[in-house]
This record gives sequence, structure tokens and C-alpha cells, in this order.
Amino acid sequence: MSTPGTLAPGSGALELPPFSLDVQALDLGGDVKAVGLELIETQNREPVRGKDAAAIWSVVFPALAGNESYAVDFFSHVERVREFSKTRQIALREATERCVVLPQPNQEQLRQIFERFECETFGFRAGTASQSADAALEGDLSKRGLDAYQAAYARYTLCAICEPEDGWVTMLSESLWTSEVIRRVRPAVQPFDIYIARPN
Repeated sequence: MSTPGTLAPGSGALELPPFSLDVQALDLGGDVKAVGLELIETQNREPVRGKDAAAIWSVVFPALAGNESYAVDFFSHVERVREFSKTRQIALREATERCVVLPQPNQEQLRQIFERFECETFGFRAGTASQSADAALEGDLSKRGLDAYQAAYARYTLCAICEPEDGWVTMLSESLWTSEVIRRVRPAVQPFDIYIARPN
């Protein structure tokens, strides 16, 4: 739990923070190690969207990466991503004709990415391997989309499939389990009124 509930004035009822980040282990079969992160409104269990979600995700991902380098992968609507990156002076690397990589966007740039591409599915990877081009993965991303992460995530600290509109992230990692995810994320989300929970 990141922020405990407080007593609602005059009611004696516990008033929970408006947002919740549920962190849970996922069973994706085989030897795949995965954690799901779901950002929801505490009372109605609906996904958090818009500016609030973008602000929260933009601190969560650098916290997950820790001191390691990271990159954001787009494998669809790449022309929109190119134009967006150009107008905001965000570094972009052309991986393949159908895959572009945004290497190490800062927190403000991440906020803009999550806000602008909320309705898209895109990827995030962190680890030493993200410092340079990964031709095998990037070629696979352009053919198979984010399913390509399943064969590559062991080379990284984490690979994440981001679905902001649904408030959902599927993170593949050999080293970051639910407890470590919570440990890394808790200080980063401290400025937000958010409850971190392990639903299972």
C-alpha cells in the first residue's frame, strides 16, 4: 500500500485515494515471467485516462528502469509518431520501415507520449541492451507487433506492452517480480494520491 486511506470527515468511513495501481503476477503459460500493472479509479474500478494517467505512467516507467537505459517502441501509426517526435524535438530512431524507437525520452516527453498515444498499443524496454539497435527484435516488432517481446525479454531487464486506454501494462521480466515492482514504483508515485495493491 502506498497511501493509506483516511477517515472521511464526520462519517467514520475510510476514504481511499482516488487512484489505485494494482500489481499482480500473470500466468502467461510456459516459462514466461510476467507482471500486470493496472491503473484504475479506486471507487469505480475504471481505467485512469487522460492527463492524470499520462502523469502517473511517466514516473512509473523510469522508476521501473532504475538506472538503466530504456526505449519506447512503436510498430504501428509510425508516421504519426514521426511527426509528433519532430514537432516536440524528441529523438527518434528509424528501426525498420514499420518500427520506430524513441531512445531514452525524459519524464516530460514520456508524459506527452502517454497522453498523445493513449489509444495506441506500444512497447517499452529497459536494460543495457536498449542502448543500441536490436535488429532482431526490431525486425520482429515490425512483423509480429509486441508479441516479439516474448522471445527477446530475457535480454532486457524488462519489456512492457503498454495499453494506456485500458489502464493496463503487461511487463515481461526475469528479474522484476511484483514485490520489486512495488518497491521501485512506490517512491515515484508518492506525489500522487494513489493506492498500490497486490490484488492476488
